[in-house]
Amino acid sequence: MTNFIIMPGPLTGATTVPADKSITHRALLFGAIADGVSRVRNPLRSGDTNATLGVVRALGVTVRETDSGELLVHGRGLNGLQEPETVLDCVNSGTTVRLLIGLLAGQDFFSVLAGSPQLRKRPMGRVTEPLRRMGAHIHGRERGRLLPLALSGASLHGVDYELPVPSAQVKTALLLAGLYADGLTVVVEPGPARDHTERMLTSMGAPIVRKGKYITSERPSASLTPLDITVPGDFSSAAFLLAAGALAAGSHLTIQRVGVNPTRVGLLEALMAMGADIQLDGWGEMAGEPTGDLHVRPAELHGVTVQGDQIVTMIDELPVFAVVATQARGDTIVRDAAELRVKETDRIATTVAELRKLGADIEELPDGFIVHGPTTLHGARVSSHGDHRLAMALTVAGLIAEGATIVEDAACASDSFPRFEEIMLRLGAKLDITP
Repeated sequence: MTNFIIMPGPLTGATTVPADKSITHRALLFGAIADGVSRVRNPLRSGDTNATLGVVRALGVTVRETDSGELLVHGRGLNGLQEPETVLDCVNSGTTVRLLIGLLAGQDFFSVLAGSPQLRKRPMGRVTEPLRRMGAHIHGRERGRLLPLALSGASLHGVDYELPVPSAQVKTALLLAGLYADGLTVVVEPGPARDHTERMLTSMGAPIVRKGKYITSERPSASLTPLDITVPGDFSSAAFLLAAGALAAGSHLTIQRVGVNPTRVGLLEALMAMGADIQLDGWGEMAGEPTGDLHVRPAELHGVTVQGDQIVTMIDELPVFAVVATQARGDTIVRDAAELRVKETDRIATTVAELRKLGADIEELPDGFIVHGPTTLHGARVSSHGDHRLAMALTVAGLIAEGATIVEDAACASDSFPRFEEIMLRLGAKLDITP
């Protein structure tokens, strides 16, 4: 088990962050069903995306890596995937398994999806239940709500389905299944969710249409065009550096070529509402996604309330947002975030418990938390609970806590942010790594 030992201090300089995890997952899966070779430049190579790469290859798709690090996905067409010879191991990646369920639901072969003990605890019913309405044959523990799951060939039909809560993963699973269904599949979003799937599939020629909160999918009349994309920097990774730059006295950071898709930047909006000194320039576009350079310095912050539609645009960043809130004057309230309880860990319970060890004044709510600030944090021994985002959030907390902070089992940061500790050190963090 690898631990991080962090002392307080500033971060300064310019850096990029690893490529976007959500886009990389989709590029591999969508490229697999294109007719021809998809070229994916600057892909994220992490524990989670390597899980997707592994299952794509197990489905008979050749993926080659060039000397420059590009991935060439030799797509087999919509109906060319092969029955896997063994169980498809999704390791610890919830995105991999949920998107894969939708893709495999309409195939004419048998497959079994499994994963780590942590992943086997995560609920899959919100994906499997609407797919069953489409005619999918899915079996598993607790009536198909937990891994491992077995899928057998089925003829699907379109449905109208309103998502109970906004979810890009569930939406994507249904839109993928709709490509194999008779009739029209209509997904109704109750609020905004990541739209990478619609952008990418539409660019490939898939019949995906959005009208307001309605997104439709149907069987294509022609094969899908291969992708040719450069993946931008992952905003969810940039979030930890933004938080550090906004908090640690003396910091001055520039984070370059970050994806700033409007459905992903809820944390940026929340930080600026708190009074953070963040500037955005260097506008561009990569993979059909808006990008920019983010500049951040410390500033006096005040509490805000985050709830409703904004939650889905910052759900992965809420643990580090809680760290920021400990230094904001007044109360910061997070509501409507019960989704946090079914992530890699119960991120409400673990975030509250670990920040309290550092001296944070934070209350747990059924669907979020309240942070009373500002408070002085004190170094302590804390645990990541094997959750990459909590590991990085606690590392950021260590940059502003008095004395040494020890983050146990911190190597899991590489699940989404490879070289996290290397980048932190290059920016000046006082960080030691111990076995």
